Amino acid sequence: MRYIIFYKPFAVLSQFSPEPGKQTLKDFLSLPKDIYPVGRLDYDSEGLLLLTNDNAVKNTLTDPKFEHPKTYLAQVERLPDAAALKKLRQGIVIEKIKTKPAEAEILKEDPALPPRSVPIRFRKNVPTAWIKIVLREGRNRQVRKMTAAVGHPTLRLVRVAIGTIQIGDMQPGEWKEISLEQISI
Repeated sequence: MRYIIFYKPFAVLSQFSPEPGKQTLKDFLSLPKDIYPVGRLDYDSEGLLLLTNDNAVKNTLTDPKFEHPKTYLAQVERLPDAAALKKLRQGIVIEKIKTKPAEAEILKEDPALPPRSVPIRFRKNVPTAWIKIVLREGRNRQVRKMTAAVGHPTLRLVRVAIGTIQIGDMQPGEWKEISLEQISI
């Protein structure tokens, strides 16, 4: 069994199959055909992606019943107040279904992340803030939908951890092999 962590850059699809005009994992990784991503990161999101051919690990990390934490850093418009953070922590109704409670906190300092290949839009009169959000489920565009629902649209989203696996000081496009022991399931 193989376990690979990859820092997915912005504007890259979390798939190997080609799509005209878009970069995919195949542009960065040459792996056997039986290795697939565990979950996905949206085209406009960045960060940690785990790839493996171990279906048991894949199932355990993606099935919401196991509640494995996935940690994201989200740069949002404006400074969220206590009420907005409380809503994120309690869960938000998205597409008629309430999300599981999330951990959410404002970061005191901007995180030390590599610059994004395409900078976020800058608006002089609209400040931004970074929040750390930990989810225990993985619905489509969940962080973006949750932050928008509390009035703080996400401008940049970076997954920095899946359980105990962390992206650390990796740079966009870098990958490395890890062992099963490094995956806490």
